[in-house]
Amino acid sequence: MNTTALIRPAWTPATIALMVIGFMVFWPLGLAMLAYIIWGDRLEGFKRDANHATDGIFAGCRRASDKAHRWGHGSARTGNVAFDDWRTKELERLDEERRKLEEMRDEFDEYARELRRAKDQEEFDRFMANRNKSTAPTPTKGRGKGSSTGLLDET
Repeated sequence: MNTTALIRPAWTPATIALMVIGFMVFWPLGLAMLAYIIWGDRLEGFKRDANHATDGIFAGCRRASDKAHRWGHGSARTGNVAFDDWRTKELERLDEERRKLEEMRDEFDEYARELRRAKDQEEFDRFMANRNKSTAPTPTKGRGKGSSTGLLDET
C-alpha cells in the first residue's frame, strides 16, 4: 500500500488519527488536516489552475526573450558571414539613429522647459504689475468743506 492511498482526502482511520494527533500537538496542524479531509479532493483542480496560470505568465517571458534574441540582443550568429556582417551594420545604424532621436528629444524637452519658464515669468510679471497697480496709493483730494467721499456725508 503506498502513502497516497493511505492518506487521501477522505474520512479514513489514518486521516482521522492524523487529525487528532495534529490537534493534540499543535491545533493549526489538526485544523489543516481537517481542511485536507474536507476539501482535499479540490486540490488537484487548484493545482492544475495554478500551473496553467503560471505557465501563461512564463510563456510571455519566453516570448519576450525570443523576440529580443531575434532582434539582435542575443549574441547568436547565424553562420552566414555576409548576413551577420550586414545585420551588425544595420544594428549599428539603428543604434546611431536611436541616439540621434534621443538627442533630439532631449533638445525638445529643454526647449519646452524654457518655453514654460518664459510663459511663467510673463504671467508672474503681469501679476506683479496688476498687484502693484491695485496696491499703489491713490491720490486723495483734500477733505475740506464741499468735498464729499460719497459715503456717509457729514452735514
